[in-house]
Amino acid sequence: MNILVIEDNDSVCSMLEMFFTKEGYKGEFIQDGLKGYTRFQEGDWDLIILDWMLPGMDGVTICHKIREESSIPIIMLTAKDSESDQVLGLELGADDYVTKPFSPLTLMARIKAVARRYQLKTDVSSAHNLETLHLKIDKNTRDVLLDGKQVRDLTPKEFELLHYMAEHPRQVFSREQLLERVWGYQFYGDERTVDVHIKRLRKKIGSKERPFIHTIWGVGYKFDETVTADEG
Repeated sequence: MNILVIEDNDSVCSMLEMFFTKEGYKGEFIQDGLKGYTRFQEGDWDLIILDWMLPGMDGVTICHKIREESSIPIIMLTAKDSESDQVLGLELGADDYVTKPFSPLTLMARIKAVARRYQLKTDVSSAHNLETLHLKIDKNTRDVLLDGKQVRDLTPKEFELLHYMAEHPRQVFSREQLLERVWGYQFYGDERTVDVHIKRLRKKIGSKERPFIHTIWGVGYKFDETVTADEG
């Protein structure tokens, strides 16, 4: 893996460099936000590790700008641990959110999970095209049509969540199951990650009366186009 790390803490960079070497990853470390974003545009990266607070350009701005150009996986590192900050990072399109101080082994496990998930996207599959009552989903082009109209501005994680749930209509999933099967690992303590993405998906593909993704109280969520909100 070729990983770009935009992080201004020397200790964190040194620690990551040690673990990257052990795992056989290639890492480049940039300690200025603006320079890091420029380097992102110049290189061919498999993953971005991005600090929230940076000189030159903050991580939130960088994440937003990268998402306008690329679906490359992004893991954000930050000392901010409030729910609103985490939600903001996820809404901007970050694939993961790791709060400092963090275990390097945990971070490496998450990097590997992201790598596995994105590698699967390059595998040839006969199930690239998925068609439901109202949706047409193409995994090759990542296009989503709702009643023939293009659905725009889906983040990579929103697309993956929608595709997975649409592949299993009317099946009820717990938040833990969705985290494991869509995010690729057990995301302990961050079940609201699913809630944030479900909320955003409902706004983009459904309506209050027909949300497509229904809450099953006390259990989780299911995808069902055949019932209204009141019925579901």
